[in-house]
Amino acid sequence: MARAGLAGTLRWLVVFGAFALGAWLQARGTIPAILSHSGDVTYLIRQHLALAAMSGAIALIVGIPLGILLTRPRFEIFADAVTQIVNLGTTIPTLALLAISMSFLGIGSPPAVFALFVLTLLPIVLNTIAGLRSVPQHLIEAARGMGMTPGQILRRVELPNAVFVILAGVRTAFAINIGTVPLAFLIGGGGLGELIFTGID
Repeated sequence: MARAGLAGTLRWLVVFGAFALGAWLQARGTIPAILSHSGDVTYLIRQHLALAAMSGAIALIVGIPLGILLTRPRFEIFADAVTQIVNLGTTIPTLALLAISMSFLGIGSPPAVFALFVLTLLPIVLNTIAGLRSVPQHLIEAARGMGMTPGQILRRVELPNAVFVILAGVRTAFAINIGTVPLAFLIGGGGLGELIFTGID
């Protein structure tokens, strides 16, 4: 009962805080300024989401199959080496990675998408490997005893049991991706970074 009362109080505090913030932003002229430039803001939001979607989609297309491949018996010995190579992308500072990709791919969206893809790849690959390795061995043995092929075991047993761990990696990867997209402005990639950095300036 006390917990329900506390939750209700917190809800009202959040609502009151949102209204107070809105009133303060209105009084400062922030909201009218945003509304007067709504066309620019909408355009930059579209650019921002396009960069995040493209790099995230490429990371998913590469990361999940790569993670699956590295858990297969034939390729399992390469798992540590490949994850270390993928990990190199996250050890390089983000601005340095953007600068390196710009030196090879020029200015604009392509180097930004490539740098974001490199940053997003590691959590997807690691969680795919971890999820597939965490599937109980007795389930795989039972499926094998029923006469399932390796492909059927992967589709019907391993992936359904690993899906929550894989999705946790995807969620982490997309959080990193969305948070890093504003830096794409520094190499001509566009997005909300243009609004943020010009606003700070």
